Amino acid sequence: MKQASGFSVPVAIVVLAIIYIYFSTLFVFIDGWFGLMSSPGIMNALVFTAVALMCVLNYAFAILTDPGSVPSTYMPNIEDADSTIHEIKRKGGDLRYCRKCSHYKPPRAHHCRICKRCVLRMDHHCVWINNCVGHANYKAFFIFVVYAVISCIYSLVLLVGSLTVDPEKDDQQNGGFSRSIYVISGLLLIPLNVALGVLLGWHIYLILQNKTTIEYHEGVRALWLAEKGGNIYKHPYNIGAYENLTTVLGPSIFCWLCPLSTHIGAGLHFLTIYDNPTITSSK
Repeated sequence: MKQASGFSVPVAIVVLAIIYIYFSTLFVFIDGWFGLMSSPGIMNALVFTAVALMCVLNYAFAILTDPGSVPSTYMPNIEDADSTIHEIKRKGGDLRYCRKCSHYKPPRAHHCRICKRCVLRMDHHCVWINNCVGHANYKAFFIFVVYAVISCIYSLVLLVGSLTVDPEKDDQQNGGFSRSIYVISGLLLIPLNVALGVLLGWHIYLILQNKTTIEYHEGVRALWLAEKGGNIYKHPYNIGAYENLTTVLGPSIFCWLCPLSTHIGAGLHFLTIYDNPTITSSK
């Protein structure tokens, strides 16, 4: 677990949004459509609560889990037969060295100017979790986005479904209060569904390619330089779609939707296409 870094406004906004969506879904949408104490109402309330709890659990893991820092004793061993690739600087060809942290960078590690340290397999710094998304918490972050998308779609469906009941009767009973809940929820859920859906699609693409967000942008430049020089660029960590998926989510499909990442290792070495000749020849 990482050290607490104080109050964060974006995290507070996310927490308040989760609370608002949860209670409006249960006590307005489900209650208005089915009746909260009916069998369909209880079933939907239990399912939505379970999804919301998993969303909150993964969000907490993404916030509290240290993404991974470079050990102070780390030193790249260019003679190690197990290390088939060593990342170098674009200029000069030297091994990557962080002057701010005063140590060498392992493969896929980058310095975060906000956290003021190097992060293992850094994807990006996310203000919404007040933490870097990196080696140790990437799975929790991704699964949080999955559950957040499911929750928002589920809530929006229940919102639309509850509108099929007599809205005028409901307004008379609640003095127009529920209408405000519907308007605020619609203005919140529709943009959230779009934004989170795009974010989920983006990270599914990255996982299937075994890339981080930083590596994607670096790969665009590397691809352009390779084509300019008449060469073919291959992302060295793309070892196949299923293998890439299990690298992030784990070897067992039953553990894919839980935040634990016991399979990821130390984050100092990663399997590459050069470790398996059949992968290299098939690309």
